[in-house]
This record gives sequence, structure tokens and C-alpha cells, in this order.
Amino acid sequence: MVERKEYLNQLIEWKDEQVIKVVTGIRRCGKSTLLLLFQQWMKANGITEEQIVSVNFEELEYEELLDYKKLYQYLKERLVNGKTTYIFLDEVQKVPSFEKVVDSLYVKPNIDLYITGSNAYMLSGDLATLLTGRYVEIKMLPLSFQEFLLMTGLEPERGFSEYLRNGGMPYTAAMNRTDEKVSTYLEGIYNTVIVKDIEDRQARKENDPSKRKITDIVLLKTIAKYLASVVGNPVSVRSITDYLISNGRKISPNTVGDYVEALTESFIFYPAERFDIVGKQLLKANRKMYIVDLGLRNHILPRKNYDLGFSIENIVYFELLRRGYKVTIGKAGNTEVDFVAEKQGVYQYFQVTADMTAKETFDREIRPLENIRDNYEKTVLTTDRLTPGNYNGIQVRYLLDWLMETKN
Repeated sequence: MVERKEYLNQLIEWKDEQVIKVVTGIRRCGKSTLLLLFQQWMKANGITEEQIVSVNFEELEYEELLDYKKLYQYLKERLVNGKTTYIFLDEVQKVPSFEKVVDSLYVKPNIDLYITGSNAYMLSGDLATLLTGRYVEIKMLPLSFQEFLLMTGLEPERGFSEYLRNGGMPYTAAMNRTDEKVSTYLEGIYNTVIVKDIEDRQARKENDPSKRKITDIVLLKTIAKYLASVVGNPVSVRSITDYLISNGRKISPNTVGDYVEALTESFIFYPAERFDIVGKQLLKANRKMYIVDLGLRNHILPRKNYDLGFSIENIVYFELLRRGYKVTIGKAGNTEVDFVAEKQGVYQYFQVTADMTAKETFDREIRPLENIRDNYEKTVLTTDRLTPGNYNGIQVRYLLDWLMETKN
């Protein structure tokens, strides 16, 4: 079991603060393990067993507690007088009206509450209204490249090849990996997310007439496959609709928009908006979509569609998210910068390319960064070992070195 230090440290920092800690992320990315690690840390630091109450709604023994009134009674009976009770509710979105339980617990003294969920919709609607300003979201992702190496014990070059192919789902890294076993495991995750998590989402949207029901799983998988094939390319609801219509499917942009929203709310795809670097403002058209795990992408797509350039761009996008940046796609005049990473008002600019040894490729990657007139840090990340260096203040770095450095 790899200690997910960045996430664990966030929970430790927020311990005993008067906010609800909400851990979100795709199914099987390690949320339950994180809660277990945190509980172990607490026990090693003076918290008694009776002060920790943990319910995982994926486990059959807690099925009765899917009734929110029974859940509330169960938790109330286990509160420790005179001490803080630490309550953990794992995959809580499975409980209809769970927000009533969360809200009631929040206003009681001596309770520190932690919840997890595999769907972003749990933080909208009634819960968002109830908890405005009263929760902190910890957004969990699959293993970073550093964590993947730590878990597998592989040396960097071979590890990177496996990371590109199999992705970073924690159990994928832990298992005795064969192509067949990895594919079977990822298929299980994918189908569960597509069917089960979308069902959970539907149950919560029953009272929301503005949202269409996600009933056509074949359509959902078709859109997911299309989005996986255009990772790193501009995409819009209109372009997806046109693609589907060209393949004989009669469908409206509104329906497509709802299905895309379902895929992003389940944390399979993450959108990156476009950003005007000069005007420092978001642009409305043609965002890009990145897939949370390359193993899932390789499972969804035929092998012939594999593309190294877009795969490493996908890896860099999520690594920047892990490092705490807000990430957008940069527009500088008529050129584009792969990523603008912003943290606390400070910007960094990144280009990502598989190989810069050809002069035309080198010039194409450097030029957009040269066109940016501010003094923020500018970096090109590449998997070739020949071009790294400093070019008039623009750093060209070997991607694996950047992925393995201490996060800032």
C-alpha cells in the first residue's frame, strides 16, 4: 500500500478544522485506502479506536444504512462524550438524501466529518446549497509517475513505458501485470463507472427537471470513445454532435451536452478551457478534454489509435493538477501554448512534445513561448534526451526528470 503523501498531508492539515472534508475522484483511484491510511495515522497519534466511526457504502454489511434516517441514528449512537468523534462516510452518494445527515452532523459539537464520492454531482444541488463555505474538496487522482515507480519498483524508462500503456490505477500497479489481466481489470472499472456511477447520478437527478436522463449506455460509450480519440485536440458539443450525425445517429446538441457532463462528473474526462494569455481571460470556444487514466484510454481505443504526443500531454496535464495548479490552454496571438499553469496569481507556460530533434519541430514548439512578452517561467517538456537546455530563457527539459522532481 503506497502512502499517498500529498493527499494524506492534506487530510492531516485539515484535521479538526470546522469544515467537512470531501474527497472526490474516479472509482478505484484510492479514496478508501486514503481514509484507511489517515485513520492509521490518527491512531498512531493519540486518537482512540472508539473515536473513529467508518462506514463504506460499497460493503454489504452497511446496506441497511442506505436509509438516511437509520444512518443518522447509527452514527448518533456512536458519538463519544467529551471527545471528538471522527466520522468517515465512504461513497456516501449512494445514500438518498445523505445531505440531511451531513448537515445535521455538521452543526453538532465535537464531530469531524470526512466523506468520499465518485461523482461530482454530489457537490451540486442540495448539498452545495447546504454546505456553501463549509466544506473543502480534496480532488484525488490515480497514481502519479513517482508513485507508480515507488509501487512497482521499476526503473524510470521501463516504468514510463508501462505507465503510458497501463496507466496509474493503484491496483493496476500492485498486480502481477499481464496485458490480459490489466485489460480485464480496467474493463471492470470502466463498465462500473459508466453504468453504476451514472446510475447513482441519475438517482440524484430525479428531482431535477432541467437534466435529461442518461439512459443510452451505448451512446455514452460512443461519446467516451470519441473523446478518448481526440485527447489534446479542441472539442465542442457541436463537433461531437456532428461526428455522431455523420455516423448515422440523429441526436441534438443538448442531449450530447448532458452525456458529456455525465462523463466529466464521473471523473473520466477533465475539461481544460482556453485562456487568452495577453488579456488574461478565459475564452468560450473549443476547450480540450483529457482522460483521467491512460490505461483506460488504451482500453477504450484500438491500439492503432495510440499517439505518444497526446499521451504525454495527457500525463503533463494531470501532473500539473496534482501540483496544485489551475490548468488552461493558452492562446497567444495566432499561436497556442499547450498549458498555462496558474497558482496564487503566478503563471507558468508549458509546451509538450515527444521529440524536438527536428529543426522544424523545435522552432514550432519554441515560437509560441517566445511570443509571450511577460517574464513568467516558460518550459518545454520532451521525451528526447538531445535537446534539453536553456534557449534564451526558455527551459527545455527531459520529461521523466520533471515528473520525478519534488513537487512544488
